[in-house]
Amino acid sequence: MSPAAGQRAVFLDRDGTLTVEGEWLTRHEDLLLVPGAAAALARLSAAGWKLVLVTNQSAVARGLITPQQLDRIHAELQVLLAAGGARLDALYSCPHHPTEGKGEYLRECECRKPRPGLVLQAAREHGLDLARSWMIGDAARDLEAGWSAGVPGILVATGKGRDEIVRLRERGLEPEAFVPDLPAAADWILAKSQGR
Repeated sequence: MSPAAGQRAVFLDRDGTLTVEGEWLTRHEDLLLVPGAAAALARLSAAGWKLVLVTNQSAVARGLITPQQLDRIHAELQVLLAAGGARLDALYSCPHHPTEGKGEYLRECECRKPRPGLVLQAAREHGLDLARSWMIGDAARDLEAGWSAGVPGILVATGKGRDEIVRLRERGLEPEAFVPDLPAAADWILAKSQGR
């Protein structure tokens, strides 16, 4: 691959995809990885994929956590991944909400999924080839953010995924794959990408 072609990446949702879905994650001590997540990311990284987190975190807008607490949660996420031999190459989060929140965080924005702002920002800042990348999430909004940026999507059944696949199909939409969890998504990408 020539440098001009750009790096391929796997974009990852956080809650329900990479980490266990809960109510509101407000303490780094409560962070739990989906079983097998670190090993799955390590396999993708070893195969040459950049790993990019793209996550809506309206807990900031709602005043449930501060931006500094979100940074602490994401630092702990990297610690948990490192214990399993993995790391995220970049982390992007949207702290806004269009109708609920306080101050500067209460607004319409381009970074809140299903809008593609975080994906496009990551592509610009890291030289990513979106057409050769993948999005993994547990919600329609994750896949829609990817699709809007030209990134095909994989829906996982963890988190909200089992309900979301029904809603997507009712709208006539189908992910490129619907798999049990993040490790299965990584295996699917690795098998599919042999010639990609």
